[in-house]
Amino acid sequence: MQTALINSIYLTTEGEGLHLGTPQVFIRFQGCAVGCLNCDSKDTWDFTESMAIELPEIIGTVRKLSRQGKIRRVSITGGDPLHPKHVPAVLSLCQQLKNLGHEIVLEAAGTRVVHEIFDLLDFINFDFKTPSTGVKTRLNLIEEMILHYSGRFQVKAVIETREDFLAAKQAYETLATTHQDKMPPWILTPAYNLAEPFPRERFLEIINWNQDEAGFFRVVGQQHKWLHGPDEKQV
Repeated sequence: MQTALINSIYLTTEGEGLHLGTPQVFIRFQGCAVGCLNCDSKDTWDFTESMAIELPEIIGTVRKLSRQGKIRRVSITGGDPLHPKHVPAVLSLCQQLKNLGHEIVLEAAGTRVVHEIFDLLDFINFDFKTPSTGVKTRLNLIEEMILHYSGRFQVKAVIETREDFLAAKQAYETLATTHQDKMPPWILTPAYNLAEPFPRERFLEIINWNQDEAGFFRVVGQQHKWLHGPDEKQV
């Protein structure tokens, strides 16, 4: 029986990005090798084999939490669900959920494009890693997304510093020189770090930078952190 490493499965509403406030079931995979310095889910990094769950049990939990499909949207996140160790289980899971009529969204770390999975998805949240993460997103990956998945993805960037903002601005402008008509929505998410008070000044700075210097971004905070604080899980 096929299994997947699962950190948690829970029902909540989308807390960030274009689909803010949309009810959905989250399936959070366990295991990530990306290593973002400001990651707020480091508990999902280890590939803990004891957290393996058989796919029928995962599907059963999703069906129960979704009120037997009344809530159609399912978000696959992590960890890194596109790590090669996870790909077979994610692919099978997506196929089964689609057969049950679910709409599937996936949180992609921005480090790889996996066409066999992406072709099944209704929407993809694709990260652009800013300097504060310590990880770099190759622009050719976003270009590949534009060529194959136009209209089906957004780019999200966590902004903690002015350097982060300028990196996102430069990346957008570079891609727009050849793909202006197909550019996806870009979401700037003001960083709200673990154990940190609400970063009001950072939020206002990013809004002002966007108004003054760019104007093509959407600045969208993390609603779940406003409501529950930055440390609460499964919200």
